[in-house]
Amino acid sequence: MPSDVVIVGAGIVGAACARSLALAGLRVTLLDRSAAVSGTSARGEGNLLVSDKGPGAELRLAQYAASLWPSAAEELSEELGPDFPGLEYERKGGIVVATTDAGAAPLLAFAESQRTAGVDARPVAVEEAIALEPDLNPAVTAAVHYPEDAQVQPVVATEALLASARNRGAEIRVGVEVTGAVRDAAGRIRGVRTTNGDVHAGAVLLAAGPWSGEVARALGTSLPVRPRRGMVLVTTRMPHRIFHKVYDGDYFGATQSGDATLQTSSVVESTASGTVLIGSSREQIGFDERLRVHVLQEIAAKALRLFPFLAGASVMRSYGGFRPFMPDHLPVIGPDHRVAGLWHASGHEGAGIGLSLATAEILVAEMLGQVPPIDAAPFRLDRATLREHLVEVA
Repeated sequence: MPSDVVIVGAGIVGAACARSLALAGLRVTLLDRSAAVSGTSARGEGNLLVSDKGPGAELRLAQYAASLWPSAAEELSEELGPDFPGLEYERKGGIVVATTDAGAAPLLAFAESQRTAGVDARPVAVEEAIALEPDLNPAVTAAVHYPEDAQVQPVVATEALLASARNRGAEIRVGVEVTGAVRDAAGRIRGVRTTNGDVHAGAVLLAAGPWSGEVARALGTSLPVRPRRGMVLVTTRMPHRIFHKVYDGDYFGATQSGDATLQTSSVVESTASGTVLIGSSREQIGFDERLRVHVLQEIAAKALRLFPFLAGASVMRSYGGFRPFMPDHLPVIGPDHRVAGLWHASGHEGAGIGLSLATAEILVAEMLGQVPPIDAAPFRLDRATLREHLVEVA
């Protein structure tokens, strides 16, 4: 029997959509050419942030997502039981700092704009920031505390969503590459052609992250998503000395820039296991996976501006990944207006972990003809800010 929906991509966005669609009673088949959770979702820090988003559509999506994570984490824990690894969901909060005199005023102005949009953004004196983070560099010039920021273990969270989807009948097939579209006489997509035969369905959902552009081309269409490389350093385990996600004010500018050249900013946090994650970088170099030592050097140097004690820390590994970058910095969620039967959930850049649950809720509502929980118009493929980047399909 054909599925109601075939999802392409077994990262956290595809997994969240698979679970939500299955919960709604639809028959779901999820495909990935590699192993599940082997791409972008395995290469991030598990951020669930509102602090890095200015007023607008993405912030509203993040705020809605933040409201979903506590109950989802609890539901998944109860459903999967004590033998399944914990999601490490923690509403640890974030602290954003300025490290220069010139950066203080813009940081505080940005926080004020967020407060008008409902974000709990609390400017704190440097002394208060050091009370929250005793090892923070006392030379910082301004600080804002964001109690709503949270973190999750991204691989475990994705695996949990996949397991929950399976419990409701979803079929997960890995090692299956999509090579084309199955179409009916009217040209509507009715499934996908793969290296393991045709998979028929009422609709196809493209959720392949930075590889969504490649898959779109295989399906005979286009999507202006590009890979944006990022790298992270991981220290050996140590006693917890960093208690929030702490980053410098340059981070927001880096996330919103369309510049293809290297940009780095300091993002530092501890994990439940005692390691410290140190990021971050952004550059558009295609799918080039080669180690770039100068990038790691720049990341490490900026981290010391926040936490000088890290100069004595040992780094045990580094890793890189590719974020799905969209030219207008918003994800695409919803139907493809050019190709009947094709849907999208992609282009979240570095926010896919946090936005996955909200993306799934919007997607399911639209597929079922219901009113989405928040305004979905800013995320549609036919929005004005994407028109110049789209190729029309005959």
